[in-house]
Amino acid sequence: MAHQAPQKYIFYIAAAPEKVWEGFVSRESNRIIFSGAELQADFKPGGLLAWVGAGPDGKPMTYVRGKVLRFEPPRVFQYTFAMGQNDKPSRATIELVPETEATKVTVTHDEWAEDDPTYAACADGWPRILSRLKTLLETGKTFKPH
Repeated sequence: MAHQAPQKYIFYIAAAPEKVWEGFVSRESNRIIFSGAELQADFKPGGLLAWVGAGPDGKPMTYVRGKVLRFEPPRVFQYTFAMGQNDKPSRATIELVPETEATKVTVTHDEWAEDDPTYAACADGWPRILSRLKTLLETGKTFKPH
């Protein structure tokens, strides 16, 4: 199977880096962005993290799980990423750089296993998640994911 290239997304959000950082790590904003799923995390290198929410049957399920690799507020948040039953984690890195009136947000999702079945879902999901976060931070509300 062909090598799966890193996914890279750059967004500019009209908010201070601290506010954007809070958008990525707070339980409240994660519940809004991820349609009710809650971020549970031990924000230190080696700490576990997971996005947990109601599954199709209404019972709790883990959508994404991983381990914190770097946590440097409000600049870098890096973690391993495994979606659903996938046992081959990839790596997500969120980097924030202050601009004059905005924050430059760069998300790089890499270290994919060649046969990672979640690659396409992430390629679709990251732009949606980042757009929802941008809208939430700039307007105080967001839109439904689909």
